[in-house]
Amino acid sequence: MKKTWKLVLTWALVMQLALVNVLTAGAAEDTASGKAGQVKLRLLETSDIHMEIMNYDYYKDEATDEFGLVKVATLIKQARQEEPNTMLFDNGDLIQGNPMGDYMARVDKLADKDAVHPVYKAMNLLDYDAATVGNHEFNYGLDYLQRAMKDAKFPYATANVYVDDKDNNPDNDKNYFTPYLMLDRTFKDEAGQDVKLKVGVIGFVTPQIMMWDQTHLAGKVIAKDIIETAKKFVPQMKKEGADVVVAMLHSGMGDTENNGEEENTAWLLSQEVPGFDAILFGHSHVVFPSASFAGMKGVDEKKGTVNGVAAVEPGYWGSHLGVIDLTLEQQNGDWTVVDSKSEARPIAEKVDGKVKPLVESDPEIVAAVKDEHEATLKYIRGPVGTITQPINSYFALVKDDPSVQIVTSAQKWYVEKAIKGTDLEGTPILSAGAPFKAGGMDPEYYTNIPAGTIAIKNVADLYVYPNTLKAVLLNGEQVREWLERSAGQFNQIDPSVKTEQPLVNTKFRTYNFDIIDGVSYQIDITQPSRYDMEGKLADEKAHRIVNLQYNGKPVTKDMKFIVATNNYRAGGGGSFPGLDGSNIVVDSPDETRQVIIDYIQSQGKFNPSADGNWSLAPIKGDVNVTFLTSPKAADFASAAASTMAWAGNEESGFAKYKLDLSASASEGGGSNSKDAAPIEKKPGAASKPAGKADSGKTSPASTGSKDVSGKADTAPGKADKAESNKGNAAAVKHVTYIVQEGDWLSKIARKYGTTWQELAEYNKLKNPDRLYPGQKLLIPVKA
Repeated sequence: MKKTWKLVLTWALVMQLALVNVLTAGAAEDTASGKAGQVKLRLLETSDIHMEIMNYDYYKDEATDEFGLVKVATLIKQARQEEPNTMLFDNGDLIQGNPMGDYMARVDKLADKDAVHPVYKAMNLLDYDAATVGNHEFNYGLDYLQRAMKDAKFPYATANVYVDDKDNNPDNDKNYFTPYLMLDRTFKDEAGQDVKLKVGVIGFVTPQIMMWDQTHLAGKVIAKDIIETAKKFVPQMKKEGADVVVAMLHSGMGDTENNGEEENTAWLLSQEVPGFDAILFGHSHVVFPSASFAGMKGVDEKKGTVNGVAAVEPGYWGSHLGVIDLTLEQQNGDWTVVDSKSEARPIAEKVDGKVKPLVESDPEIVAAVKDEHEATLKYIRGPVGTITQPINSYFALVKDDPSVQIVTSAQKWYVEKAIKGTDLEGTPILSAGAPFKAGGMDPEYYTNIPAGTIAIKNVADLYVYPNTLKAVLLNGEQVREWLERSAGQFNQIDPSVKTEQPLVNTKFRTYNFDIIDGVSYQIDITQPSRYDMEGKLADEKAHRIVNLQYNGKPVTKDMKFIVATNNYRAGGGGSFPGLDGSNIVVDSPDETRQVIIDYIQSQGKFNPSADGNWSLAPIKGDVNVTFLTSPKAADFASAAASTMAWAGNEESGFAKYKLDLSASASEGGGSNSKDAAPIEKKPGAASKPAGKADSGKTSPASTGSKDVSGKADTAPGKADKAESNKGNAAAVKHVTYIVQEGDWLSKIARKYGTTWQELAEYNKLKNPDRLYPGQKLLIPVKA
C-alpha cells in the first residue's frame, strides 16, 4: 500500500513538472512570437521651414537659437539613434520665407544648370524619405519650383493639384505631381528579425493656392478639395497593398465642420477618411500636441491623436521636430497600429525669459550652405536710403504705424506712375497695407528699424512676402466693406464692463488687418464684427467703420477709387468682400519689396512717420482695454504716454499695456466729423483732415495755434524774420503755413521735413488732432 501511494505521488510530481514545462515553453513561445510580430516605427517630420536653414535672423543680421534646420538636423540624428526603424518627411513651405529664399529666386536664380538649391543641399544630407509641397512653394512660379525640386534626392507626392486641361471634365484630370508613393522598406521587429513593409505616403496642399498665387497658377493647374481627394486615393493605396498609410498634409488642424474647399483639414481628414495611420500636418505654424488643443473634440493633446489617429505638427522655421512612434502588430495578416505616441521636440526653451538652446547646429549642414549664407549676408546689407525717424511695429494694432505707412506710400507712388497717361489718370488712389510683423505668438516678431541707413534686409523685414503689386478699381461702399473685414482684428468691447477686456482677437491674422491710406476713418470696437473669421458676413447691421472720409467729405457708393494692394489680396486672399481678381486695373509683375526699395531710393533721406489717418473711436465709460506687445516697446511708449500705460509683463514674454479710450484722451483724429474723436491727444496720430469749421466751434486762435510772433497773417510758406526760441541754443526762424481743407498735422510736417510732435509743441497746440481751414501754423526752420 505504501509502495502504491509512493508511485502515485511520484507520477503526480512528474506530471506537474511536465505541465510547468509545457506552460513555460508556451509562454516563451508566445513572447517570442509577439516580438516577431511587432514593429516599432518612428516617423519624423519637418514643416514650414521657410528657408530658415541656418540659425540666423537675416532681418536682425544676427545668429539665433530659436530656429534653423541646422538645429533640427541634430534632433533628427538623435532620434534616429534612439530608434532604428525611422522615416523622415517634409511637409512643405521650404523654398520661400526669408532673404536667402529671395536671393536664390531673384538674384542667383539657379542660373548654373549644375547648381543645387541650398535647401536641398541640406535635406539630401539628412536622407529624407519623401516630401510634399506647401502653398508658398508656388510664390516664385512653377518654372522655378520645378527647377529647384529637381535637386531633391527624394520623391515628392501631392495628390490634389491637377493640370488645368480647360475641358471642365473632372473625370479625365491628370495629377500635376505624383499623387502618392508606395515605399518598400525593411525594418527590424522586436525580435530583431527583418520585416518588409509597404508604406503608403500621400501629400496634400491647401487648395487656396489658386487664390493666393493666381498670377502664377491660373490656366496652368487647378487645386481640388483635400477631403474628396483623400477619399479617392486612400482606398486605392490600400488596394495596392499599403501596410501603413501616412498623410503629409500641408494644412492646419481646422474646425470640425466641413463646408468644402477647407483650408485647414487635419481634424476632418482623421474623422471623414478611414485608413490613415498617421497624419503629419503643418501650414498653421503651431505645435501639436500641446495644451492649446485641450478640450477640442476628438483630440488627445497628451498622447497626440486626433479622432484616434496619431498626428503631429512641428511649429515653423525649424523650431521643432515632429515625432510619431507607432507600435504595429500583424493581426490576421494585416499590420495594425496598436499604440502610438506623438511629440514635437523643441530645439530651444525659454528659461526666465531667455532662450536656452537644447542642441547645437549640425556642422555638416552649416558647411553645405556656407556659400549661399555668405552671399545672402552680402545681399541684405546693401544700403537703400536714409530715414530720419525709426520704424517699428510695436503699436501697429492700436494706432497708425510707420511700418505700414512706408509700404502704402510706396504702392501709391508706383500706381500714380503706372496710370499716368491712361484713362485711369485722375482717379483717386488709395493704398492698402497690413502689419506683417506684429507679434503673433512671438514677442520678438516685430519690425524695429533705427533711424539712419536703411538696407535691403530692413525692406525684407518690412515686407516679408514676395508679393507682386496690383491695384483694383472699387466704389466707396466696397472700400468701406474692405475696412469692415479688416476690423475683425479686434474683439468687441463692452462699455458697461469695468474688468479687463483684451483688444486684439489673437485668432485674426495681422496680415489681414489692412490699413487703407488716402481716406480717414475710425473703428468703433463697441460694435460686433461685421464679418466672421472666414470673411463671411456675420452681422449685416454691424458697422465698425465710422467717419470714413476722403478729402474731408464722407465716402459714398458713387465714388470711384483705385486701391493699390498685392496679388494675394487682389486675387481674393483673406476672403475680403469685393476682391476676387476680376477688378484688377494695374496688373504689375513687379514685387512689392522692389517697389519699396525703388521708392526709398527716390526719396533719398526722408521722414517715414505715419500720417495718422485712422484711429480707434473713443468709448464712453470707464473701460479697461488692454493689448500685448513686445517689452522693447517701452523705448517708444513715452510718446503715447497719455493714451496708454504699461500694465506688466506676461509669462508669455509679452508686455501688457492699458489703452485710454475715453473721449477726453481721444480728442480728434481720423476724420473731420464734429462727432469724431480719435484715440490720441498729445501723442496721437495728429491726423484729422481740416474741414469747414463747425458752427459754435471756437476760433483757430483759441485752440492754441495763434501766431506767437504777433505778426500779421502771411501766405503759406512765407518766412518770418528769425527769432530766438527759448530753450534752444540754435537760432530758429519759421514760416507761417495756412491750413487748407484736407490737411492734417502729420501731412504738413512731412512736407516740411519735420514731425507733427515738433509742430504741436512749437505752436502750443492743445489738440494737435483738430485743425481748421485758415488756421495759421508756424513751421520752425533751424538756421
